[in-house]
Amino acid sequence: MKTLSKQTKSIRPQDVEKDWIIIDADGLVVGRVASIIANILRGKHKATYTPHVDCGDHVIVINADKVRFTGNKLKNKRYYRHTGYIGGIKETSPERILEGKFPERVMEKAVERMIPRGPLGRAQMRALHLYNGTEHPHDGQSPKPLDVASMNTKNKVRV
Repeated sequence: MKTLSKQTKSIRPQDVEKDWIIIDADGLVVGRVASIIANILRGKHKATYTPHVDCGDHVIVINADKVRFTGNKLKNKRYYRHTGYIGGIKETSPERILEGKFPERVMEKAVERMIPRGPLGRAQMRALHLYNGTEHPHDGQSPKPLDVASMNTKNKVRV
């Protein structure tokens, strides 16, 4: 008869197998898709999850400029940053960022704030690849598509 093991198995960094996942973010709600991406980057969707090892997968997000906000968040939500100088607090809205030169930063910052800070978090963020259009240079890795919209009806904004 097999007994339950009292030891927790930790995966070693050299034993990690990283997959490639592609997500089409067209019409998806920012916070909902960001939490799914953060869990994939950390590796929490795997049975071999180890908190102190980068065991997550690479995530490619296409159409990152077409993400949506619910309610009035597009105009009323504020992002703050500090320049480092006295009184140097700056604020902006998601609407201005999405209309600007780098609209994928809305998605990048949403995911980045769900990843732990430190060297491990920075290594996990390097596995996130954001693109504004439908083209991406990672076809050689043969990424598996993940349909986030079909996971929950609230993940996609209905017009």
